[in-house]
Amino acid sequence: MSKLIKWIDERLPVVDAFERHMSKYYAPKNFNLWYAFGVLALVTLVNQLLTGIWLTMKYNPSADGAFASVEYIMRDVDYGWILRYMHSTGASMFFIVVYLHMFRGLLYGSYQKPRELVWLIGMAIFLVLMAEAFMGYMLPWGQMSYWGAQVIINLFSAIPVIGEELALWIRGDYLISGITLNRFFALHVIALPLVLLALVVLHILALHEVGSNNPDGIDIKKNKDENGIPKDGIPFHPYYTVHDLVPIGVFLFIFALIMFFFPTFDGHFLERPNFIPADPLQTPEHIAPVWYFTPFYAMLRAVTFDLFGQPAQFWGVVVMGASIAILFVLPWLDRSPVRSMRYKGWMSRTMLAIFVVCFVVLGYLGAVPATPTRTLVSQLATLGYFAFFILMPFYTRLEATKPVPERVTFK
Repeated sequence: MSKLIKWIDERLPVVDAFERHMSKYYAPKNFNLWYAFGVLALVTLVNQLLTGIWLTMKYNPSADGAFASVEYIMRDVDYGWILRYMHSTGASMFFIVVYLHMFRGLLYGSYQKPRELVWLIGMAIFLVLMAEAFMGYMLPWGQMSYWGAQVIINLFSAIPVIGEELALWIRGDYLISGITLNRFFALHVIALPLVLLALVVLHILALHEVGSNNPDGIDIKKNKDENGIPKDGIPFHPYYTVHDLVPIGVFLFIFALIMFFFPTFDGHFLERPNFIPADPLQTPEHIAPVWYFTPFYAMLRAVTFDLFGQPAQFWGVVVMGASIAILFVLPWLDRSPVRSMRYKGWMSRTMLAIFVVCFVVLGYLGAVPATPTRTLVSQLATLGYFAFFILMPFYTRLEATKPVPERVTFK
């Protein structure tokens, strides 16, 4: 076996790669529960890829056969129901894990120097994941899939000059049809997963090049022993590979609990209108995207006024796009001398709390029908969302911070 490994390693440096990224990669020894969501994101990604492969074997990407093929998978294919629920539940769990992973980055300043590129690649992953989820959302060809796609694609037509042509190019037809479904299927199962996997690899490589952050925001590379090993670091393998088995086990238990007992999660993971075949002649009473898009959808609906000769729909699209684009410039907005929220002042803590509350409120408001009161609350929550970023250069520079310890601490 050792000769075989040596033979392979001379031609493909497997051992070197394993040591560089696992057994000799020193991670901070004070990781807490928040640092488990990275590996949980990998678990959900693997689940989505494997279940997606099996589902494509029985799925028919045509307007006439898509809905029937999903029902066939659920009713007649051996274990088809569990594969479909693993995939649909996995999509929502993926976004839950990713949102918590992003929150951890905000909490401990994992976007600050020298991890700007790690954050940017992570945001690119988030963007591709949103596109992947949107296209997969259309594939069941139910009522909400069809009309949700109709609403989202029509948003592009609000862009001046090129809007109509852009929406036509995305649809591939003058209306959403089997042509749209077929191209979304191709992008969902081939193009976007390849891009997503490449970005995940780059995300991990960039992270291991600069080193992992920790709850104290301390660079452990600055404090090494006589052998050049960080005093506050431990090898990722076997310590964290074994340590992560606990949160993985808890996560899989929760995943299975939802999948077996609450697969639709009261219409949030699988919406009730999606169990009705798509009908272009019958509009659902209330059209809303799936829950992980609702905060951004609420921001779009919050804009109800025309400005500079452009309609409210156009400015709604601008606000929705800006809410995602502003995440990319976050590393250059934070002027605080410390990374972790543990040592930042009360301004940063208050603004982060406001940001989280506004995001959750927007998520709820985007899932329910609009009323004048809800629209007003959406506008206030949208202002709170953007205030966190726009005011960040000021409150992070002005506030008093706590002294950061020389070595990592355990709490």
